[in-house]
Amino acid sequence: MSVLVDLTAFGSRFRTRFGGSPRVFRAPGRVNLIGEHTDYNDGLVMPLALDRSTWVAAGPRSDQRIVLHSEHTGQTASFTIEKRPARTGTWRDYAAGVIAALASHGVSLQGADILVASDVPSGAGLSSSAAFEVAIAIALLDVAGATIDATTLARLCQRAENEVVGAECGIMDQYCACHARGDTALLLDCRTVQHQLIPLPNDMVVVACNSMVRHSIASGEYNRRRRECRNAVAALAARNAAVVSLRDVSPRDLDTARDLLDDVLFRRMRHIVTENARVEETGRALREGRRDALGPLMAASHASMRDDYEISCPEIDTLVTIASDIPGVYGTRMTGGGFGGCTVSLVHVEAAAAVVQQLSTEYEARTGIRPETYVSRAAGAAERIDVDRSHVR
Repeated sequence: MSVLVDLTAFGSRFRTRFGGSPRVFRAPGRVNLIGEHTDYNDGLVMPLALDRSTWVAAGPRSDQRIVLHSEHTGQTASFTIEKRPARTGTWRDYAAGVIAALASHGVSLQGADILVASDVPSGAGLSSSAAFEVAIAIALLDVAGATIDATTLARLCQRAENEVVGAECGIMDQYCACHARGDTALLLDCRTVQHQLIPLPNDMVVVACNSMVRHSIASGEYNRRRRECRNAVAALAARNAAVVSLRDVSPRDLDTARDLLDDVLFRRMRHIVTENARVEETGRALREGRRDALGPLMAASHASMRDDYEISCPEIDTLVTIASDIPGVYGTRMTGGGFGGCTVSLVHVEAAAAVVQQLSTEYEARTGIRPETYVSRAAGAAERIDVDRSHVR
């Protein structure tokens, strides 16, 4: 487990601000190897947890308020334990949503002081929001002396983001934060909400490269893609009642579906259908050690996101082009919601430093932008940390 936050100093800052000795928790960011925008279509995804986390120090209060200070924003927010908080459009909505979701689930929450730090880059498509939600949730559960299973926890954190934040995200990010395992990707079926473990080779690491670009249209276009998928389902269901989501459309159905949809909806559907097939094939390739299959699968995924789903951008395409030609890169693609953010590359561990250097140098030369890169192995799920003994509880 990589720890970029000094946990001893973190605990000291909690004591300075709130008094008392805190309990410390972490929840990881994630990167999605393949399976983009399939989660809200009941499809297949393959995320893994990064060894970067949101860190929470928490301690009980004598009243029923939850007071939270974010070291990222420098702001403090105070919450009552309520079921229907008003939306503010700020970072506090993520915490308020978690509090409301836990309370609505019947958790008897207790007052708590909470200090939050993070080494998950925000706005990069590495799921800093889900890491924040899950870290807050496990801290509040611990302070209250309550437990819930990991999948229910993921669903409640997704609900917080859907209902209070107003982001129509699927369950992938929160599920990964709650279920991840070290050195392993999760092949998650978002319809059944069950996963298979896909071990990653010991000599393979992930390189996430942040384009440092986040286009303003991203959130609106994300919600538009969801609407387009719903519209495609409605058109297909009018002919075939068995189609409940795009998960119900197979590659062999594409020719028939072309006559029922306009060009835009057909291309949106084609991305989802073919991406689900690519996730399955990537899982087989990793299990069977067929590294040569990863590059074409990830390249096809990126082309589909660029051309059919139309969520890439010139900066991301440039990173993918550069990485594709670097020795030691098995495969590379855009990851995340789109219109900026990060690429993800599977890289031989001995080539990682050279990959980072070449990506950074060539991308800056072509765009004038200095990217940020993160080399990581697959990490474990959210957990409470025993700081004094330096191990997980």
